[in-house]
Amino acid sequence: MAWQISGDYMETCNCTFLCPCIVTNLQARPTEGDCKAALAMHIAKGSKDGVALDGVDFIAVLQSSGPMGAGGMTVGLVIDSDASDAQVEAITAIASGAAGGPMAMMAPLVGQFAGVERAKVTIRGQGEKWTAKAGDLIDQECEGALNMDGRALVIDNASHPVNSRLAMARAVRSVFNVFGVTWKDDTGTRNGHYAPFSWSG
Repeated sequence: MAWQISGDYMETCNCTFLCPCIVTNLQARPTEGDCKAALAMHIAKGSKDGVALDGVDFIAVLQSSGPMGAGGMTVGLVIDSDASDAQVEAITAIASGAAGGPMAMMAPLVGQFAGVERAKVTIRGQGEKWTAKAGDLIDQECEGALNMDGRALVIDNASHPVNSRLAMARAVRSVFNVFGVTWKDDTGTRNGHYAPFSWSG
């Protein structure tokens, strides 16, 4: 295979919990009218065309003016400033869908690729709590929605590019200020997800 990456992901968005996009295959109108989301990805192990990607973190920022399934989304990438130029090129190809793989299924819905920003990206998980920060551009945290035995509730068989099985979570904090996408919320009422991932193409 030309490339493969695996690791962990978390996201928050501006929809109230539970986001209608995931349970309607992107056909529902977001709860705020538009959709703003940041998908943070920690690559534990991976490579593309001989370029090692182990340990690189990046965040894909999305915005749509209505239902995501209607297309016309704006997508941009924030890639860790410690990544080399070769790693940035490889991750951009993977995360944009240009290199095939799961993100290619989203490509027809993207109207504008906003480009790549560099910042110190840090993604951390401890049990059912996840955080992701990218300089002054993104600061988000989510906590799993737990069942009675303390394990996270999950959505299974989801049509989601990261994983078909996602933990349900509430956004504790969600701040975006990049690519013209601005959002700030700390009410604990917004949506989040997290999951392991394994992609190849």
